[in-house]
Amino acid sequence: MFDHVSIGVKSLERARQFYDAALAPLGYERLSNFDGTVGYGAERAQFWVMEVERPVPADRGSGLHFCFVASSQAAVDAFYAAALANGGEDNGKPGIRPDYSQFYYAAFIIDPDGYRLEAYFQTGE
Repeated sequence: MFDHVSIGVKSLERARQFYDAALAPLGYERLSNFDGTVGYGAERAQFWVMEVERPVPADRGSGLHFCFVASSQAAVDAFYAAALANGGEDNGKPGIRPDYSQFYYAAFIIDPDGYRLEAYFQTGE
């Protein structure tokens, strides 16, 4: 449905360090750099991060979050570890989420700007 998503951050350098590390285990890399903006993806940039004057205020109760597809449970685990090691905050350790389904393996992080992130892998049925 979506071609891409963009978010605004206070510090592009801090966000770049975080997203370079957190998204790498999922197979996503920084594919674009220009004018205070970076873009991440596998084959083309689909997740854009830009330094802006007034980022959306973090609101953990808003329900807003971004879910990235992972290729394995190990990739979810590595996303979680890399995110924590680079300024992310735990919002749900890696594991099966039985409230979603018995095959839903995910981890949840809050990035340095307060955005809620998820990495998800569909285990075998």
